[in-house]
Amino acid sequence: MFKSVSELIERAEQDGLPISEVMILKEMEDTGRSRDEIIEQMSNNLDVMEAAVTRGTTESVVSHSGLTGGDGVLIQQYLQSGKALAGETLLNAVSMAVATNEVNAAMGTICATPTAGSAGVVPGVLFGIREKLNPTREEMIRFLFTAGAFGYVIANNASISGAAGGCQAEVGSATGMAAAALVEMAGGTPAQSGEALAMALKNTLGLICDPVAGLVEVPCIKRNAMGASLAIVSADMALAGVKSRIPCDEVIEAMHKVGQQMPRAFKETAEGGLAATPTAQLLQEKIFFRSSSKKTR
Repeated sequence: MFKSVSELIERAEQDGLPISEVMILKEMEDTGRSRDEIIEQMSNNLDVMEAAVTRGTTESVVSHSGLTGGDGVLIQQYLQSGKALAGETLLNAVSMAVATNEVNAAMGTICATPTAGSAGVVPGVLFGIREKLNPTREEMIRFLFTAGAFGYVIANNASISGAAGGCQAEVGSATGMAAAALVEMAGGTPAQSGEALAMALKNTLGLICDPVAGLVEVPCIKRNAMGASLAIVSADMALAGVKSRIPCDEVIEAMHKVGQQMPRAFKETAEGGLAATPTAQLLQEKIFFRSSSKKTR
């Protein structure tokens, strides 16, 4: 039905359909399942996302390593103080992105969008924008289908794996997916969704994957926060009429090539970047020494 962003947009424009509807029809065609079954599955995904967002913003969820936890609550408290420099919508999305990934780090249930390490961006933006746009449940479900459509194109033309393409493939892809979906929810055109995706991906191009101690915590969680904020800004730029000079499909191809050329040390191996800093090395020793000590008791 579509293999590229240009084909996806062309299909939507020709048939007068939103991107989300094109994706629903594709799922029906590919899986043979009914529309109701596909919608129900996505509705369940939405419930999982909301539960993680709620948990991470109302209780201090601490990871087993002790590296991360409680920041989702801290940001919410700061937001409620009235002293926030960023807008309420933006910071709310950031807190919810962090919250989701803190739940993930604590072995809680999340929905990989597109991966566990980047699972905070899409729900962070979706639930962070809820008070601003007041979407219906159907519109929230459609947001996820739109994000999925663009994620499908990225996965099949580049990568969504940190081990294959660095963090640009994980948080970068999630950022683009959320930006594109937000454009549709805000009333933008399919073409504007493509522009938002392009701008989001361009600004995460080359982002390395360097998890401290090999855990999906540092710097992963805070990168989801930045991804959520970039997604909203990218959507706003596209809705304002700003366009990417480099076509979206070419941006995805560039992302693919950058991932291929990226050194192994920057692709989820914990051998480079922040993972190789003195502090990260000390943390790694401390975490795994404590873990091995527990096993020998």
